[in-house]
Amino acid sequence: MIQNPILRGFHPDPSIIRVGEDYYIATSTFEWWPGVRIHHSKDLMHWELIEYPLNRVSQLDLRGVGPSQGIWAPCLTYDKGTFYLVYTIVKAFYCNMYDTENYLVTAENIHGPWSEPVALNNFGFDPSLFHDDDGRKYMVSMVTDHRVPKKYAGRLVLQEFDAAERKMTGPVRDIYRADGIFLEGPHIFKRHGWYYLFSADTGTGEAHGQTIQRSRDVWGPYEMYKPEDKLRQQGEAYSILTSRHHEDILLQKAGHCDLVETPQGEWYAVHLCGRPSRDQNPGDAERFPGVRRYMLGRETAIQKMCWTQDDWLVLEGGGNVPREDVEPPKCGEILQRTESPEEMEESGSGTVRGERPEARHRTGSGAEQTMSGQAIVRDDFDTPNLHLDYQSLRIPMDEHYISLTERPGWLRMYGRSGLASRFSQSLIVRRVTEYQMEADTCLDFAPEVFKQMAGLILLYDTDNYLYLHLSHDEDVGKCITLLKAENKKYEYLTDYIPVEPERDVILHLSLTETQVQFSYGLRGESLQNIGPLVNASFLSDEACREGWFTGAMVGICCQDLTGFGKHADFDWLEVRTE
Repeated sequence: MIQNPILRGFHPDPSIIRVGEDYYIATSTFEWWPGVRIHHSKDLMHWELIEYPLNRVSQLDLRGVGPSQGIWAPCLTYDKGTFYLVYTIVKAFYCNMYDTENYLVTAENIHGPWSEPVALNNFGFDPSLFHDDDGRKYMVSMVTDHRVPKKYAGRLVLQEFDAAERKMTGPVRDIYRADGIFLEGPHIFKRHGWYYLFSADTGTGEAHGQTIQRSRDVWGPYEMYKPEDKLRQQGEAYSILTSRHHEDILLQKAGHCDLVETPQGEWYAVHLCGRPSRDQNPGDAERFPGVRRYMLGRETAIQKMCWTQDDWLVLEGGGNVPREDVEPPKCGEILQRTESPEEMEESGSGTVRGERPEARHRTGSGAEQTMSGQAIVRDDFDTPNLHLDYQSLRIPMDEHYISLTERPGWLRMYGRSGLASRFSQSLIVRRVTEYQMEADTCLDFAPEVFKQMAGLILLYDTDNYLYLHLSHDEDVGKCITLLKAENKKYEYLTDYIPVEPERDVILHLSLTETQVQFSYGLRGESLQNIGPLVNASFLSDEACREGWFTGAMVGICCQDLTGFGKHADFDWLEVRTE
């Protein structure tokens, strides 16, 4: 059985395609660099990170964007030998007038090179490209409305895209307006002469869901499917998938789906979900009072679907509640055979010719090197490139920030701006994927003033983190301390503890549920706890006041607020889950 979630930790807004016998999922990355993670699978069960298509500053400039802004809801499609990726760059969100810039990049191979971006329309976020069987292409997206009050609770628009001219063309028309049910994340697909409008409903929290509508014309009008749901209350969306009335199941927040058909004619939906912690916001919290906290962020799960006799899409097995364990696709002779080019063009599945190259990722030296996306536990930094799993905040980690060659077998990190910076941080992180996790690193660092710091960090965004780090104090000398930032409230959880000046230091953290214990020690010696047992659940979508669409990350970083770029050398970073 396929065990959900299939992409664990921060992997929201999945978009899926099949090209021949290969499946690809694209997910949102928000303010994290590079932009858009693409995973690959042959069986819908085992997934490998293979690519970031937005990996050049000319394609993506995230400097200055706020937490949880940046790349929203990419849509990956394929047509006649070309991959298409449309996405939103959100540059203003915590206001009435959102800035939602929609772009398109293309490639003939999933590993690129991907084109420079083409600007589309900016009516709202969550753009999706639909390739009709007559060769015409259309983009659908939701519409933001800054007016008070809004004219509609939910609104979707459609416009044609001219692939030859690479620009939007013709009128922009509403295809969905509603006073009550809010829809976003729309996709259009076609089957048996019906155009289906597949959309997420009711936000992204625990009331989240997925609806489906259909029409005989791509421009509508669309009729909404209204499945029987005895738990549905007045005014709720008619969701074919939702967790909203089942607080006891593992997969909460279910919604924001996309569809794929297997070579055997089976249908699957990938969808956003979340696994809650045992903690919740206080009843008087400024935002989301009393709701459960999700440290791991929004993840990706998969469900098997089927069609009713009257051509509506529903969960296989009935109901609308997501399953934790899902039957995998059938295998056998049909799966093993290769479709002819004519069959692939007819089915729209397409093909990628030639050998599949390894994924490429930029290193600190600015060179591109091959690197597998298989999950890692311990990274000894003994290759000339960063592993694909790492991401940085808003900017690439070029030679101004890191080097893997200056001291072979170590990662050298040059201290730059502070942890609140939205422009120039020296930081790399990996996703926290389970509520049981340990992480440690070993560093060689000789700070000279208190403005120079380096260490191990558990963070959500620039306002929320726990930072175990080395620094220098005028009275103590080289020292270690633990800093907590919670919604811009800063406090040190320990004194400045002296450490021997010329010894490598090991920094460690252990997360159990939402409780984290930090510890440290000199290389070759036992570790000792530092600071109290800390409730880290504030590193969650629900608890952070500004950003609330990503998830907790763990990694290493270095700051030098003097401007001189003092470096720290890291021997390894290990992240273990149970």
